[in-house]
Amino acid sequence: MDMHPEHKQSTQRGKSNKLNRAPAYTPPLSVSSMPLGEMMEYAGRPMPKELEGLFKKAEERDPIIFFAGDLSLLKIKSISVIGARSVTSEGLARAARISRELASAGLVVTSGLAKGVDTAAHTAAIAGGGRTVSVIGTPVDKAYPAENAALQREIYEHHLLVSQFHPGQRTFQSDFPKRNRLMAALSDGSVIVEASDTSGTLHQAAECIRLGRWLFIMRSVVENPALSWPARFLGNPKTVVLTSVQDILSRIA
Repeated sequence: MDMHPEHKQSTQRGKSNKLNRAPAYTPPLSVSSMPLGEMMEYAGRPMPKELEGLFKKAEERDPIIFFAGDLSLLKIKSISVIGARSVTSEGLARAARISRELASAGLVVTSGLAKGVDTAAHTAAIAGGGRTVSVIGTPVDKAYPAENAALQREIYEHHLLVSQFHPGQRTFQSDFPKRNRLMAALSDGSVIVEASDTSGTLHQAAECIRLGRWLFIMRSVVENPALSWPARFLGNPKTVVLTSVQDILSRIA
């Protein structure tokens, strides 16, 4: 019996949707945990006494941090490469280039596994034979965005995946600044590749200043006349306009 044209089209769309669906995420079989203070000591980045309350609410003081993968990566000098999810092609290229260069110099590239700059940073570091740490805004048993499921699995199998959220915990958009705070704390500095005046990336910029970490802002961002936010940070002695990877290596490596 001939299939009705509308039913045939519907079937074809269903097959197409299955083909385009992101691969299912396989969570790590082994997840370890450690209090934040202990993790910072282990990483060689102990918190100053005046900043020990990294998470401001009383119930968040010295929270338990969950991780899967190679924790020893935290002992290596690390730079977070961060920026917009909706990033330009030029921004993607800059994120990939600086991540490759950092990896080639033996630094760990840290980012947050979001779309855009984060994905480019992790991917370029791995492709360049380097190591990467992902600090995510969801529990380690959930992949977000879904299309990064395979990348997240590769990171926990061969690199390091970190989260402050209990497995199975429900998270919200408002939780992402906490992720940025943790990432800033676990890194020696952060590179902002591309970010608007309202970007969540600016939370991490502020945390770098608060924690005494280096903040590197790409020259293309500083010279963008449409942006006002860089001026808020450029007067800080640990804020640098990034022109080449040497600007980072001379201060970090």
